[in-house]
Amino acid sequence: MPATTVLSARALLIDMDGTLVNSDAVVERLWRRWAAEHGIDGDEAMRIVHGRQGQASMALLLPDRSVEENIADNAKLLAAETEDVEGVVPIPGAADFLASLAGLPHALVTSANLPLATVRMNAARLPMPEVRITAESVGASKPHPEGFLKGAAELGVEPADCVVFEDSGAGIAAGRAAGMRVVGIGSRAAAHGPDVVVPDLTGVRVVGVGDGVEVFVG
Repeated sequence: MPATTVLSARALLIDMDGTLVNSDAVVERLWRRWAAEHGIDGDEAMRIVHGRQGQASMALLLPDRSVEENIADNAKLLAAETEDVEGVVPIPGAADFLASLAGLPHALVTSANLPLATVRMNAARLPMPEVRITAESVGASKPHPEGFLKGAAELGVEPADCVVFEDSGAGIAAGRAAGMRVVGIGSRAAAHGPDVVVPDLTGVRVVGVGDGVEVFVG
């Protein structure tokens, strides 16, 4: 039997895409189409886009374009993503995981904007956390730690007392930069140095203890 890791915390900060919701089908479909339209190798694009806001990914893939062009192009892509939920499903264990957080301090911290986050959580039939930090909430995309630091501040918890749940390299780097421990979810996470990694949320159990939580992973 694999060993169980126990993390004590006062709050949990949870990414959406790849962590709660499997939206890979949409992301692959639309971003590969965008890459082809701009003469970019699709595999190279997919190595960049996970975890980041769209305009931040575009800035890396098209470094000579202006910020304004990337923001305008990303607005079009966000609209297309918001309309496309084909293949959007919950990560295994996500529903039970979120149900276990009722009454416990937690927040969604996603690079999606609020309309996209709402559509994808609804498509996966998952409840939207009351506290959420979305693209509109921050000035800098993951891997910058701003989103996770804002999530901790919204919950009134010190960064070191938070545990992050993430799947992407950019997200894991953001959690680390915020001074937080990171639980990696899924195959993408393992290569980016989270504190512990599990295939999905069926391997995670959360229990309220006093004014905090204990997270059992494994």
